[in-house]
Amino acid sequence: MTQQRLNLLDALPPFLAAEQFDTLINHPQLRIERILSHGQQTPAGQWYDQAEHEWILLLQGAARIQYADNSEVALTVGDSLLLPAGCRHRVSWTTPAEITVWLAVFYPADVNTKTDRKET
Repeated sequence: MTQQRLNLLDALPPFLAAEQFDTLINHPQLRIERILSHGQQTPAGQWYDQAEHEWILLLQGAARIQYADNSEVALTVGDSLLLPAGCRHRVSWTTPAEITVWLAVFYPADVNTKTDRKET
């Protein structure tokens, strides 16, 4: 079996006029994307309201996710966030100082997702 090595931080463009979505794995039960942002945000009044769960991990840069109740979560390198199916959200900010690199994992809403963490 041939192994394909992929570094999600290699060959990043110096500037992006629009967000870039790269599908890494596409399967009926799972989709994994690398998303690149450079100061972009979801247009005002537009919301994502997906039929599937989305788990995101910020690999580089900084961003904020806004929920429909106007609360926000700030994300920095290494932060992850679960956006359950039906959770209205938008990207309210990404840093213009560098490319923000997201890893997004999408999976069916009927998969039970554990969201609580045990302290170690």
